[in-house]
Amino acid sequence: MGGLIMAEKEERLRRTMMFVPGNNPAMVKDAGIYGADSIMFDLEDAVSMAEKDAARVLVYEALKTQDYGNAELVVRINGLDTSYYANDVKAMVKAGIDVIRLPKVESAEMIQQLEKDVAAAETEFGLPVGTTHLMAAIESAKGVLNAPAIAAASDRMIGVALSAEDYTTDMKTHRYPDGAELEFARNMVLHAARAAGIAAFDTVFTNMADPDGFYRETRHIHQLGFDGKSLVNPRQIPMVNSVYEPTKDEVVKAQKVIAAIEEARIKGSGVISMNGQMVDRPVVLRAQRVMQLAKVSNLLDEEGNYIEK
Repeated sequence: MGGLIMAEKEERLRRTMMFVPGNNPAMVKDAGIYGADSIMFDLEDAVSMAEKDAARVLVYEALKTQDYGNAELVVRINGLDTSYYANDVKAMVKAGIDVIRLPKVESAEMIQQLEKDVAAAETEFGLPVGTTHLMAAIESAKGVLNAPAIAAASDRMIGVALSAEDYTTDMKTHRYPDGAELEFARNMVLHAARAAGIAAFDTVFTNMADPDGFYRETRHIHQLGFDGKSLVNPRQIPMVNSVYEPTKDEVVKAQKVIAAIEEARIKGSGVISMNGQMVDRPVVLRAQRVMQLAKVSNLLDEEGNYIEK
């Protein structure tokens, strides 16, 4: 039980992953001003074949020269079966990208091939092998069914993302307002991520004329347990953050758990108790995540007290 009072490593928040077209100089330059937790530069679907090479150079130069603050920097490269893949991998590794996102992943072997190619690039450019992290975009029925193996394919993996447009086409359906067509895929991707100990990202919501629909969908995927949502517009960031913002009751309860942890530490006790009941590790982890979200949501004053709105 002594492990209960040990401080857990604070996880990186990934509530928002904002797509940035790699061929748009203004958007690439300004991507850091909107407050997204993760910025994903897109070299794949957002870029025409005629602009692939120019987009790669643009993103490379931006990564070498622009300051994107504390955002996690991700690039969606072109697929393994394209002529752009090898140059994308080399350029992004050389630029020091945090995460490479591989599209249209259908097997663990695809991630393992990417891992080998990334390791070779790291060696070529004098970087420690293992520096670059990976994530997979799951976009087909085969990918969904293989999600557990994909999520566990490499120690470099930080997350898996569902991409709904290609997936619904593969399933011979399309997107509906209630999202029923995505429930199985969402649950498969989410459970695969949780079993592998990595993050799960929901798909984009493309109808900018329906903010209420976006809000409902974000509340739904938050309830399921997704770490965050992929976004196509920076105006969606505050709405996602508001959904992930803890309530006052959640913050107060979490503060009590943290206080109980501190009390147990001072007493040298391996057992945490609150109101006469033992507090187990899942409750501790939940409390720590609530406090992390409260801090980034500016819900606490300098002394750690909840700020009434």
